Amino acid sequence: MMQSTRRETKDVARWISLKSIKTREQPRHYFDPEKLDQLANSIAQHGILEPLLVRPLKANQYELVAGERRYRAALKLGLSEVPAVIRQLNDEEAIQLALIENLQREDLNPIEETEGVLQLLAAKLKLPVEAIPALLYQMKNTFDKQGTLRNNVIPNFRAEQAQKIQSVFQDLGLMSWLSFTCNRLPLLNLPKEILDAIRGGKIAYTKALAIARLKDKSQRQALLNQAIEENFSLNQIRSYVQTVRLQSESQSPKATVTNLYRRLVKAKLWEDPQRWPQARALLSELEALLEEGVPPIKDSE
Repeated sequence: MMQSTRRETKDVARWISLKSIKTREQPRHYFDPEKLDQLANSIAQHGILEPLLVRPLKANQYELVAGERRYRAALKLGLSEVPAVIRQLNDEEAIQLALIENLQREDLNPIEETEGVLQLLAAKLKLPVEAIPALLYQMKNTFDKQGTLRNNVIPNFRAEQAQKIQSVFQDLGLMSWLSFTCNRLPLLNLPKEILDAIRGGKIAYTKALAIARLKDKSQRQALLNQAIEENFSLNQIRSYVQTVRLQSESQSPKATVTNLYRRLVKAKLWEDPQRWPQARALLSELEALLEEGVPPIKDSE
């Protein structure tokens, strides 16, 4: 991995007050309560086997960089001190180490991983997190069919940013910046209830994506709740979505008109002397309705 992670093994841990540690925004937002209890029980029996990583703030105050599960478990147990490695880190280094630690433990879901990478890019480029997706999409638009950036169409300052972005993804070793832009950024546009379910560990990422295909909010929420409660398989969810979509399409105005036309042709009412006069009268009313929406033809000058 990166040099900074290799260097960590040479650091010496020391005991510091748990109250002196301040938390910061971490890549991971959800912590499974059951697993946290298991960790707390383990710490109660064997102690904290791996030190926390913190960076100094002011006198005798520290900011947590990595090890939030151990920190939360220590709070749960009411510990007064914890072992910690203290290291001087800037914002970029702190975010990167926090992200890497969670990725190495496979603790991040795709949403948290995406948000963590955006935080890292923002720190690297010294830009707001909100500005990063637009920058990545601009890079994507200058990506040619041969798989390279067309630097001749990127302003100099953008070219420098593009190089930094590529460097971050190379160091992380997760995926390319282009794959991240095409496959991960769209996840952040998922409906809120879907995002919350993924973040909360209530449903697998692939299942949530299938549910998100339902455009009707009430139908989507109903399926999400049922899928969580009854632990639907991915195939069950896809089948449910397909059924709902077919039902919705069959009830649409366009489908109604199309089906009525097919039935009229099949019935051949024009061959029925008793029903054709009534059908013709109805068709005349329909023609009149259509004419109401047609603008009058102006006489040529």
